[in-house]
Amino acid sequence: MIGRLRGMLASSRDGSVCIDVGGVGYEVAMTPRDLAALPGIGEEIVVHTHTHVREDDLTLYGFPTESDRELFRVLISASGVGPKVGMAILGSMTGDEVVRAITQEDPDALTVAPGVGKRGAQKIVLELGPKLAGREVEVMGGGSVASVRSALEGLGYSAAEINAVIGSLDPDDPIQDQIKTALQRLGAG
Repeated sequence: MIGRLRGMLASSRDGSVCIDVGGVGYEVAMTPRDLAALPGIGEEIVVHTHTHVREDDLTLYGFPTESDRELFRVLISASGVGPKVGMAILGSMTGDEVVRAITQEDPDALTVAPGVGKRGAQKIVLELGPKLAGREVEVMGGGSVASVRSALEGLGYSAAEINAVIGSLDPDDPIQDQIKTALQRLGAG
């Protein structure tokens, strides 16, 4: 298994890079967000990789940090989540947002990723919640994201509108303050 590559960035295309390591070019799939953060062509880069082997394919998936790679591995351990869906989730949300959505039991947050519907997101939360329980990010503040989401849904806001503002709320604020802030941001948009 190839776990990390350090070499020169040879090329970058839609969804992947080619890394020259000792004269061998490794093609590595990456999220658009991670591709945008890479240095220029010809510069040295380090990419943490996951090697995915199937009967007819061998693909490398690349991540800027080991923790992102480990989160990807946790995501693809859920039934129905393959590498493409895992990359779509990590391309749509930061690692902290993914962990927060799963540990706070907020499946609607995961539906922002292409290919993840409401049922699939609920399944991911149910299956991966126990696996990520020890990896919680700072979510223990005054209230739960799921409670805020529920309140906004009760007021008639769509999942897309809620997803647009919920990530920017301070989880340390009381639920009432989070709802007030979300409503102000929704009203301004």
